[in-house]
Amino acid sequence: MNPYIPNTPEQREEMLSSIGLTYGELFASVPESLRAKGLGIPEAVCEFEAEKRLKSLAEKNASAQDYACFLGAGAYDVYLPAALDALLSRQEFYTAYTPYQPEISQGTLQAVFEYQSMICELTGMDVSNASMYDGASALAEAAMMACGAAGRSEVLVARSVNPRSREVLKTYGRFKGVRVTEFGYKDGAFDAEDVEKKIGPDTAAVIIQNPNFFGIIEDIGEAARIAHSGGALFIVCCDPASLSVLKSPGEAGADIAVGEGQSVGSPLSFGGPYLGFFAAKESLLRRMPGRIVGQTEDRNGKRCFVLTVQAREQHIRREKATSNICSNEALCALAACVYLTLLGREGLKEAALLCLSKARYAYESLVSSGRFEPLFSAPFFREFALRYDGDIRALNSALLSERIIGGYDLGRDYPELGGGWLVAVTEKRTRGEIDALVRKAAQA
Repeated sequence: MNPYIPNTPEQREEMLSSIGLTYGELFASVPESLRAKGLGIPEAVCEFEAEKRLKSLAEKNASAQDYACFLGAGAYDVYLPAALDALLSRQEFYTAYTPYQPEISQGTLQAVFEYQSMICELTGMDVSNASMYDGASALAEAAMMACGAAGRSEVLVARSVNPRSREVLKTYGRFKGVRVTEFGYKDGAFDAEDVEKKIGPDTAAVIIQNPNFFGIIEDIGEAARIAHSGGALFIVCCDPASLSVLKSPGEAGADIAVGEGQSVGSPLSFGGPYLGFFAAKESLLRRMPGRIVGQTEDRNGKRCFVLTVQAREQHIRREKATSNICSNEALCALAACVYLTLLGREGLKEAALLCLSKARYAYESLVSSGRFEPLFSAPFFREFALRYDGDIRALNSALLSERIIGGYDLGRDYPELGGGWLVAVTEKRTRGEIDALVRKAAQA
């Protein structure tokens, strides 16, 4: 919240007049039912009292700062070191835009280069870009790139991929003339037989998420074999936080690795901005969307950095561009770079192992309560699915009243999984919080 906005009423009217709107029309896209009818602040009140009133209203929101959060489904309440904010708050980082002039942008360019290097090391791929909007757009861009590279017009995607990402993929496909075909799952993991049945001569790519939306660890090596046997590229949508303990996409034979980078440096922030990462084999370098920073030498032989392989719409004709993504996500990439640097190899691995052990403890405790049963038996990372013998909405509501944010209702996206409850346990959750979740859930 900005504590002081200096615009006078006259200046506000001047701004509205310049864009041809009234104050009410400015918010016309917000449904009437969602608009506040007032904040209950008298016309004449001192600054201290107004601030106190606004703070009391804000406290009605359920924040992960004040509640124990067991909700994941693509965005996770992870620990962010204090040094992270301090470094991101340096004005040379948060005021920088696209570094078109390398001679005055070496700091930003180097930060992006280091980020790309870390993503390549985590994913086991050859090259990485920067500035994808989020994991969903990165996945859709990867699918479109695969179609261009393979000269085919169909992609196969697992139903165990995040539903939001699949929606974005279908939107891209609709306007790019790409057919998106889904294949099923068995025991929460992708159905290999269904993939082999559906892959065909027009299939450009097979897409798997690992760990998948249910938290299950997939056999990505087997998926790579099936994709390549059909002449298709293999795309893995992965969680970077898991890659310190799981086999990397590159090791398993993936051609492209993408994913949501929120869990390595970005707060929940009401759903964004987040960070889509994108890495691939070197053979696909010139087809990659987004910005790519390369290392070179200046005329004095000193190490320096530049934007390279610039095939975005700012540089060439729009119809020939590899992508029409324009916004710069370098600050989110920097956050990931700083986070990974602060934790280091061992710290990242320790955080991942804490997720594994705490999730297992929560899983076994909830099943032992007698109110839940396993939805799947496959191994999981930090998220797992259970079947509840009651109403999921009522369960989450009861937990919320105890300052606990419960799991995700799988029935919203998977009708066949009615009563399914997806619970996420990050390294931040304490044993006391997990025990409280189990106790309150058993009583609901």
